[in-house]
Amino acid sequence: MEKSLSGGRFLLVTVLNVVITIFELVGGLFSGSLSLLSDAFHNLGDAFSVVLSYAAHRIGGRRQTRSNTYGYRRAEILTALLNAGVLVIISLVLAGEAVRRLLHPEPVKGDIMLLVAVISFLANLFSTVLLNHGAKHNLNIRATYLHLLSDALASVGVIVGAVLITVWQISWVDPLITILVAAYIVYESWPIIKQTFGILMEASPKLDYDAIAHDLCQLPEVEGVHHIHAWLIDENNIVFSVHVNMDDLPLSKIEPIYRQIEALLCHKYGVNHVTIQAECRRGQDEDLFYDQNDWRHD
Repeated sequence: MEKSLSGGRFLLVTVLNVVITIFELVGGLFSGSLSLLSDAFHNLGDAFSVVLSYAAHRIGGRRQTRSNTYGYRRAEILTALLNAGVLVIISLVLAGEAVRRLLHPEPVKGDIMLLVAVISFLANLFSTVLLNHGAKHNLNIRATYLHLLSDALASVGVIVGAVLITVWQISWVDPLITILVAAYIVYESWPIIKQTFGILMEASPKLDYDAIAHDLCQLPEVEGVHHIHAWLIDENNIVFSVHVNMDDLPLSKIEPIYRQIEALLCHKYGVNHVTIQAECRRGQDEDLFYDQNDWRHD
């Protein structure tokens, strides 16, 4: 883990979110503000998210073992999916309550709402800055960062709503802000859910497979390429397997070709781990991608 994502920073962000949650729950109950209460629940989710994120980050850094030969990086993918999913569920529940409030408005104390929202915004902004760097390179940290950023934006909305309620007594602004923030969070969470689900389902990374086959066939002794498989361990680590047709050569001459294939896939296409199966004539007429149904029907 980078120094900027040390356990101390995760602990500080967790403590901040617990304090903000208590502060906003009390403020929301006294002011009658649904947007403050929704922000409090989001912050509670943030504290849970940060703890999970840190635990998954530690687990994901473990070395490979006999029982987990690819390591534990999927722990972070599972956590990212869980965090984003929880955000969506909380947002939908609060949006439903906001619709009820729009139909049956309730009085809101704008001055208390404003004070609590300003303090919460500053605390959320500070937490977001603490995790900003790690969010650029790690899907798990990005999901947690999104939790914190969504709360900072929600606090801005609550501040605007509090001003409108205090000055013009427009109480329906409070549930409206809740709905808008919920919609934004669902919109931002969906790409993370889609990406993590794709990784867990062994979806292929976005590579130009025709270009890869063409490049491999330009290497000396490589006559054909088939049965390509590619998948992601996490968002940064690509595993790749391929069958290549060559002349009937001894291993001492095949191994240098393997190294060329590995170097090409690593440097040009960002592949981290390559498995190569050399064949002489077998599979020459088969497709680039293996179709299991063809084998079943043979």
